[in-house]
Amino acid sequence: MPVTIPKDLPAGEVLKQENIFFMTAERAIHQDIRPLKVAILNLMPNKMRTEEQFLRLLGNTALQVEITFLTTASYQSKNTPSSYLKAFYKTFDHVKEEHYDALIITGSPVETLAFEEVAYWQELETILRWADKHVFASLFVCWAAQAALYYYYGIGKQVLDKKLSGIYSHTVRDRNHPLVRGFDDVFWAPHSRHTTLDEARLAKHKEIQILATSKEAGVYLAASQNGRQVFVTGHSEYDERTLLDEYTRDIAAGADVQLPVNYFQGDDPEQEILVTWRGHANLLFNNWLNYHVYQNTPYHLEELD
Repeated sequence: MPVTIPKDLPAGEVLKQENIFFMTAERAIHQDIRPLKVAILNLMPNKMRTEEQFLRLLGNTALQVEITFLTTASYQSKNTPSSYLKAFYKTFDHVKEEHYDALIITGSPVETLAFEEVAYWQELETILRWADKHVFASLFVCWAAQAALYYYYGIGKQVLDKKLSGIYSHTVRDRNHPLVRGFDDVFWAPHSRHTTLDEARLAKHKEIQILATSKEAGVYLAASQNGRQVFVTGHSEYDERTLLDEYTRDIAAGADVQLPVNYFQGDDPEQEILVTWRGHANLLFNNWLNYHVYQNTPYHLEELD
């Protein structure tokens, strides 16, 4: 089944070239099926690239998924034209009466700020509060995972001595959990952040189950016991060159950052990038959509109230 996206969204051309099946909303209304309604709150600076990354994963499932892109009203992106946002995005006011099967909130380059200092923090709190009754399942990525854990459970973040950047190995903690069904015992995933979570503190919250960890990168994957909240501290959605582009950007800005680890063959930047996380990324999103959303969400979303 395809992922349904807005007509003329530039990411559609990329998906077409990669043979990822999608359809426009106009065509989807003629399908005799109720698609999963998924909202994506895109907080990343390069919104077009982030769209492509998540749509690749959401479009590689057997389920029909209808996408609504959201942006903040309290903060105007400096990297995306307002005309583009007006054409393809909605703000919370446009959707606050709607119900969704799922919500994805992306990472954001604001992790060194205290949560309350983030320009759109109050708006994000409103969205998280709204999601409790209007969204069946939520997936929080990187900074959003830290923000949601702070909002819902009071779990703070810790600033790292240096930026964590690269591809890290992870170990599955509970092989029987549906979210990690089919995972290898050890798998790889990208990380790109300046902060981390205190695993010992997280483990004290019985409402949360830690599902995968890394010796170097810490907690990677966790979920609420009812499965309606999933927290991913890494960036499984990243494409091949994202870490390289971030590293180049940081160096140009004069930041003291190290070359992403386990990224180039032999850790040699003159060699090719070695993609080791693509299979895991697809499996993670397939499992989440199937076991945490599709098999449990009510057919009539209004029942969430």
